[in-house]
Amino acid sequence: MAGKANPFETAQQQVKSACDKLGTEQAVYEILKNPMRTLEVAIPVKMDDGTVKTFIGYRAQHNDAIGPFKGGVRFHPGVNADEVKALSTWMTFKCGVVGVPYGGGKGGVIVDPFELSQGELERLSRGYSRAIAPIIGEKVDIPAPDVGTNGQVMAWFVDEYQKATGEFAPGVYTGKPVSFYGSLARTEATGYGVALAAREAAKKVGIDMTQATVAIQGFGNVGSFTAKYVAQLGGTIVAVADHTAGLYNSKGFDVDALAAYVQEHRCIKGFPGAESEFPKEDIITFDADILLPCALENAITSDNAGGVKAKIVCEGANGPTTLEADKIMNEKGIIVVPDIFANAGGVTVSYFEWVQNLQRYNWTFEEVQEKQEALMVKAFNEIWDLKEEKQVEMRTAAYMISIKRVADAMKLRGWY
Repeated sequence: MAGKANPFETAQQQVKSACDKLGTEQAVYEILKNPMRTLEVAIPVKMDDGTVKTFIGYRAQHNDAIGPFKGGVRFHPGVNADEVKALSTWMTFKCGVVGVPYGGGKGGVIVDPFELSQGELERLSRGYSRAIAPIIGEKVDIPAPDVGTNGQVMAWFVDEYQKATGEFAPGVYTGKPVSFYGSLARTEATGYGVALAAREAAKKVGIDMTQATVAIQGFGNVGSFTAKYVAQLGGTIVAVADHTAGLYNSKGFDVDALAAYVQEHRCIKGFPGAESEFPKEDIITFDADILLPCALENAITSDNAGGVKAKIVCEGANGPTTLEADKIMNEKGIIVVPDIFANAGGVTVSYFEWVQNLQRYNWTFEEVQEKQEALMVKAFNEIWDLKEEKQVEMRTAAYMISIKRVADAMKLRGWY
């Protein structure tokens, strides 16, 4: 069925394609096609009404040839084993493409966190942290927030990890509140990185950001901060969509006002600063220079890719484009800045947070963003140069760079 691609199969095909183009030894794909370990846990939680409910959670550890496993934990009803494996695979290459010394990991619990009270959420969070404690650690596997989790959840995770292991190790989780060993500029990091990626792509294709029209899908953490920084770079955000509606404003949205509205109402529907509303699905084919999909995977499929009008698609979400959609957009000459690079700002600043934790030292907000920008601009140019040299699309170039780094490390370690 169109649009229902298995994300793990997609990830495996992307890795295979890049391995083939690189001409790596067969062993490289053989090692990289599956996570090294996937843990499934059952977490019993005492609910507020006195009943006990068991939640299923996962932690996938894809590859640690370059460094410890790294990747977020999502609390979402759609979490499943294949999704977690796919996300852990993408994390390996996301770290590799920006040159961060980590391998990929990912975790999740099948739950709608909005249906839990604060007490139930805390008990679930602590149960998950306790369940995965035996396989994580500051120098082993460092989880972080993802969809449905936040800094408060990370603080509970750290506290429970200490209870389970007897070790106070703030660097075992990143994305913590700044007042509790977190890093300045971490909350903004993924969105800031997506905006930087869009800016660099615009430069390459001759689009002036101050004249550019932008459409954004998703207005959670990633979408809202992407919008904020795109607006700061001079882009005009004319269309926004989330799970409730699509909104249009020809003059561009007041991003701060929209973010404040979403903070209060948990959705964009009904925002008074919009000129009109449109079906949320139409955001993908909206007539804008730059499209920023910042929601969930499989947003751009063979069904709607032919209608994409943007010149640049910059992927804030993980896996928002199916393989068929990729081919269609490539044939149309659309520049797709791939997720493994475009949304790598989060893991980049998670890495900075971890370094600060290990040193028990803090950098300023400006220092963190300067370091992030330098790292991401360098990585973008490496991808673009390889794309031009090998005449491949950006996604394949990004995988080629990353797989080469991982393959070299695996070879040196004698894995094949």
